[in-house]
Amino acid sequence: MSKMLFTSESVTEGHPDKVCDKVSDSILDAILTQDKCARVACECFCTTGKINVMGEISTTAKINVEDIVRKTVCEIGYDNDCLGFNGNTCEVIVNIDKQSPDIALGVDNSLEYKSGKEDIYNLTGAGDQGMMFGYASNETQELMPMPISLAHKLSEKLTELRASGELGYLRPDGKTQVTIEYENGKPRRAAAIVVSAQHSENILLENLRGDILEKVIKPTIPAELFDDETLIYINPTGRFVLGGPAGDTGLTGRKIMVDTYGGMARHGGGAFSGKDPTKVDRSAAYAARYVAKNIVAAGIAEKCEIQVAYAIGVSSPVSIMVDTFGTGICDDDKISEAVKKVFDLRPAAIIDKLKLNRPIYSKTTNYGHFGRADTDFTWEKTDKTEQLKTALSEVK
Repeated sequence: MSKMLFTSESVTEGHPDKVCDKVSDSILDAILTQDKCARVACECFCTTGKINVMGEISTTAKINVEDIVRKTVCEIGYDNDCLGFNGNTCEVIVNIDKQSPDIALGVDNSLEYKSGKEDIYNLTGAGDQGMMFGYASNETQELMPMPISLAHKLSEKLTELRASGELGYLRPDGKTQVTIEYENGKPRRAAAIVVSAQHSENILLENLRGDILEKVIKPTIPAELFDDETLIYINPTGRFVLGGPAGDTGLTGRKIMVDTYGGMARHGGGAFSGKDPTKVDRSAAYAARYVAKNIVAAGIAEKCEIQVAYAIGVSSPVSIMVDTFGTGICDDDKISEAVKKVFDLRPAAIIDKLKLNRPIYSKTTNYGHFGRADTDFTWEKTDKTEQLKTALSEVK
């Protein structure tokens, strides 16, 4: 039998990169609440005692960026100087300009629209060139790869126990990692589990390790995945008191594998947070997940990766690729033709179909943009399965 190990990681909302993602998406949500047609590219970095918000934003919305930053950081859990970072007192620097008018020329009126193809979905051109990937696999109920799915669940459990006060010594920062052993492409066992949780000064390491094992790992990882050879590492350095922005500089968009498929699928390189949906880095990646998930949910393939590519200012994709890794019920080129019949992947059509002009992005920031059961995550719906089957039957 063919065996392989695959590892994915997740981080909690107090990780410095995720602090920045959350701030960027909270600013985006505040703007979309007032102006659904805003053009937003908001980034930030944080370090000890400081957050710098940067970007290019064109909007009619009137917001107080500093207030949003402070509220967001405090909601994450950094609201006291003893934590090493405090949203109430940290320095907030704002450096925001308008979107380049050269970009707006193509976004507001696509090449097709200027050429006389005045379809409403041709009005909006792609906000940049680039390629985006979507992925789905039948190895978990949410049709996500098992390593990233379990890593996210461990991170969520850490946050739940901290926020509830059950493990009051936990602090907002934390990282998890899960290694799954596959046999013939199927997940069989957990080979290794790593949890590193930020903690207060006064907790004994042996107590922390016992709590994490009994209250985080065992309730989260299915018992059938454990065996005598499963490796478990809990705070392996022995100390994790200094964390968050005080322990490491954070930056928006630096956790792109955590945000997507844990490295199981390819990635076009574009981050999500702080970007309005005319940026295909975000909207087309969501649409590609939507397509891939419907293909797998329809039973057309056991796993599927979609690539969609765009030219700036052009509404129609320059390419659409389907790869089912040999698990499809027919050739991938036929599935690709069915996809083109069922899904409109022009940016304006994506935004309309998935209702992406809403202030929903702050809650996408943590524990993955995919595989979540929230009804606002419209790209997780599997409402196109029958249409795909019909379209596939019509492909010659």
